[in-house]
Amino acid sequence: MSDPSAPGPPGGTQSGTPGGSPTDGSGASDPPVDEPDPHRWWALAVIATAQLMVVLDATIVNIALPSAQRDLHISNGNRQWVITAYTLAFGGLLLLGGRIADLVGRRRTFIIGLIGFAGSSAIGGASIGQEMLFLSRALQGVFAALLAPSALSLLTTTFPSGKDRAKAFGIFSAIAGGGNAIGLLLGGMLTEWLSWRWCLYVNVPIALLAVIGAFTLLKDRAGTKGAHLDIPGVFLGCGGLVAIVYGFSRAEAIGWTATEVLTVLSIGVLLLVTFAWWQTKSPGPLLPPHIVRDRNRGGSMLVMALTTIGLFGAFLFLTYFLQTILGYSPLSAGLAFLPLSAGIIIASTQISARLLPLVPPRFLLVPGLLLSAGGMFSLTFIDTHSNYAQHILPGTILLGVGLGLTFLPVISTATMEVAPQDSGVTSASVNTAQQVGGSIGTSLLNTIATTVTATYLTSHLAAAARKGGLTPQERTSIVNTGTVHGFTVAIAWAAIILLAAAIIGAVLINGKSPKARAAEKAAAG
Repeated sequence: MSDPSAPGPPGGTQSGTPGGSPTDGSGASDPPVDEPDPHRWWALAVIATAQLMVVLDATIVNIALPSAQRDLHISNGNRQWVITAYTLAFGGLLLLGGRIADLVGRRRTFIIGLIGFAGSSAIGGASIGQEMLFLSRALQGVFAALLAPSALSLLTTTFPSGKDRAKAFGIFSAIAGGGNAIGLLLGGMLTEWLSWRWCLYVNVPIALLAVIGAFTLLKDRAGTKGAHLDIPGVFLGCGGLVAIVYGFSRAEAIGWTATEVLTVLSIGVLLLVTFAWWQTKSPGPLLPPHIVRDRNRGGSMLVMALTTIGLFGAFLFLTYFLQTILGYSPLSAGLAFLPLSAGIIIASTQISARLLPLVPPRFLLVPGLLLSAGGMFSLTFIDTHSNYAQHILPGTILLGVGLGLTFLPVISTATMEVAPQDSGVTSASVNTAQQVGGSIGTSLLNTIATTVTATYLTSHLAAAARKGGLTPQERTSIVNTGTVHGFTVAIAWAAIILLAAAIIGAVLINGKSPKARAAEKAAAG
């Protein structure tokens, strides 16, 4: 997310309308904000609460899934829909949700999203069968696609510039990065102490508090007058994203070479290519091309997608390693991720937020990604005899600090210099990069892990059989060793992806610091 009000974009005019004069589509420009909102920090609390709720939901349900599956008699083949129904709706409809927020007003869509998310969560918690749970999860995704971009765009307009913006984005970035780990902990607590249903019910009081705060504390411009929704763009863009997310989710379950997977992914790519072409022709594009054409903004979104792949790799394999190999309970596994969350929170709020106003974004994100890659690589040395303090804790701390240095400059740069009427769809694009990156990371890295494990087990079990067979203990040892081997190879690929993100960030993101841009503007003015 970038600084929408920071002085002129690096090397060009302000994104939005020609000449850098943002208008709402009706010919009237948004009034400048001369004085900061006196309630802006309370407003941040409201926005951050809503964002935390959405982020938590990505992992809190994972912990509850085994209990829900037993309670509702969900088959192994259908259990994926508890996750997939949410990710399909969320990832596929984000662009639409962001553009609707721009058209009708972000505060309004923020409140609607909160109420809808709370209602669908209550339905899910009260589910009496698998169909009811799947439907509620899809509805959660629909309202999350409306809520998430509204929250981010409200943040960009509430904190348009200066040190306050860096602090606010530091807090927001800490939530975006650390909320997944907090979700694992909270999910473990609720599932162990209460019921899996409370992993959904917990959203209701959180959302109601945020709704009250939104009505009393949040301010926003009116929606864009006289504008129309790009209907062909909606079908092409959202359809393509749904197909891509679905294809990756199915690849994890049935393999990359399955006809269904190849067909759906091909359709998704075709729809997105057609969408990109249509956006250059549409009189009111769903995603104006200038938003992603800027090298800093486009580079930041690409870095966000790649970083999320690495982050999901850590969560996915460490969760399984802690519970299946080391025998941790869900609650203990959640607690094990707290140092990672702490690293993200401290680095985002105490390092990135202090330095971002003074240094170019890549001076933070490139070292952060290198640290993250190093922390991820250190986790490739775990084995069946590893212990948490010696072999896992150092890598997770390093990973957390690196991600904390990365998220703030990436999010800030991705939303920088955006005209007010485009802030919603820009925020949606950032969320889409994160969501699609998570889907790719989960399916791609899991496929690598399972393939490597299967190859290892085939060769080692066959070799043991030729020598006269195995005792049950020996067989378990080989299976556990093969499973961990698959994890470490996939984690190594996650480290490589984070390293690639660092290279891309160094090459593409060349924006100057807010202080330098302000000085240039003062000199030019």
